[in-house]
Amino acid sequence: MEQLEGQIASAKIALARLSSPQLYYVLSGNDFTLDINNPEDPKIVCMGNNPQKIQIYGAVLSLYVTRLVKQVNKKGKLKSSLVFDEFPTIYLNNMDSLIATARSNKVATCLGIQDFSQLRKDYGREQADVIMNITGNIISGQVTGDTAKQLSERFGKIMQDRESLSINSNDTSISRSKQLESAIPVSKIAALSSGEFVGMVADDPMNKMELKAFHCEILNDHEAIKKEEAGYKEIPLVRKIDPLMVQRNYAQVKQDVQEIIQSEMERLLADPALSYLVIRK
Repeated sequence: MEQLEGQIASAKIALARLSSPQLYYVLSGNDFTLDINNPEDPKIVCMGNNPQKIQIYGAVLSLYVTRLVKQVNKKGKLKSSLVFDEFPTIYLNNMDSLIATARSNKVATCLGIQDFSQLRKDYGREQADVIMNITGNIISGQVTGDTAKQLSERFGKIMQDRESLSINSNDTSISRSKQLESAIPVSKIAALSSGEFVGMVADDPMNKMELKAFHCEILNDHEAIKKEEAGYKEIPLVRKIDPLMVQRNYAQVKQDVQEIIQSEMERLLADPALSYLVIRK
């Protein structure tokens, strides 16, 4: 019993962090359903984490995403995309099976991570390796160390032209040859500038790409720059939430919980077969 009480106390500490009026408001609402690719009611769901409360909000985000994935990964739905920026900050079990099975249901999964070592730390080496190897398209900015080495090996080797110049007192000779070298060497990945990317994309057998492994730069969107310089701003459709409404909802949820506890206690005490479950102190 003492050991069980200690485990319950440890769970209470983690659950107490979730007890906030804001989370109560979000988790008790029913504004929309999570079937974002429903042909009759498509929608966009955007969730953001708080860097100061990653461990608290990470559990809530994981709960929502887990339910959303089950709703999305079905036959007969619209094309959809799941984008997870800073993916290691939340934990999703069986992420590799989602990537593998959701393709057939027209769901594109995009994971954004800072470095592969970060994924290994939070998900474990085995699952991180599976996620890395099962993805068909990889786009990377400047990274170093093992991540750059692994990417270079994944991009493979190609035949590249080499030219050497030899000069002596009597003659100058130029020799040209072909040699199998890395398509994108580690040194190039480690020295990428801001806005430069390397990567590899999966193509279709009926429509093969000549440049599967690539090295490119992002071109500025001149129209967006003009709008920004002109002070153009899109007015977002934001639903204003009254703080008083949040507090009322918080109090209502706590009252509902107390009423549930009271009704269950009365039910147990009224039943002789269950009354022994109630421990009086």
